Amino acid sequence: MQRRAYVPGVAALLAALTAGVTGLTGCTAGSGPDGADTDSKVGGTADSTVQPGKYRTLLEPCGAVQRSTLRDLLPGAAQLPEDQRERVYRGTASVTYDTDRRAGCSWKTDGPDASHQLSIDFERVVSYDPTVSDDDRAQQVYAGKESAAGLPAATTTPSDAQAPQAPQSPAPQASAPPGTKTPPATGTAAPTAGATSTTAPEGLEPRVLADLADAAFLDDVLNRAGSTAQHRTVSVVFRTSNVIVTIRYGEQPARVTEVPDSKELQEKAQGLARNLAESFED
Repeated sequence: MQRRAYVPGVAALLAALTAGVTGLTGCTAGSGPDGADTDSKVGGTADSTVQPGKYRTLLEPCGAVQRSTLRDLLPGAAQLPEDQRERVYRGTASVTYDTDRRAGCSWKTDGPDASHQLSIDFERVVSYDPTVSDDDRAQQVYAGKESAAGLPAATTTPSDAQAPQAPQSPAPQASAPPGTKTPPATGTAAPTAGATSTTAPEGLEPRVLADLADAAFLDDVLNRAGSTAQHRTVSVVFRTSNVIVTIRYGEQPARVTEVPDSKELQEKAQGLARNLAESFED
């Protein structure tokens, strides 16, 4: 008799415990009134998510430049023995931890008349903010690079335009970021720290390029330290979707009295930039 009375009591106790556990589980699941789970991020909803960037990988940088282009940009390599010439054309890959996020390559050759250096850098930008797209984050990174270049104001031109512009007043020096060159008045040089200055001819000054990728700019810097030969570096930076490409092309003549030609270097750097932009679109 006592055993038969005990069993219903145990069943009732188990039923009560089961109901309690079910109630606790319902409180901690985070379900809404309709039973759907809510986003744990502040303000996070399905509508706030943005599309990822167009590019999930990068081009292989040392193979991204055509051999014919390398022969044009590195003329000194043509006079080297075949094995050395091939080594120059292969380039040197940049050391990175994730080649899907950052990759680069560089080339260098010395000729009897001048030495030339070329480097390219690919950066795939990823936004970790669910409300900011990869493209928008890439534009922010690109804008920082353009600002750091200290371009003169109101210099937007097509990338292949060579027409002279009306004289521009130099930007206030106080607004230039520390350690960057001071934008010069048109047709004049503006020495800064060390021996770096911009002395590109009129119409070839550092500027924004209006017809290259989603956004682009060109910089032109002449450097001379002491009695050494003058070295000019032309940089083209452009953004295509969530990838930022930086090209640097430099020349140093063998003779101290010679100055590298801005127009030639700029045309070649822009030509390479257009080819790379098209490669990313393929």
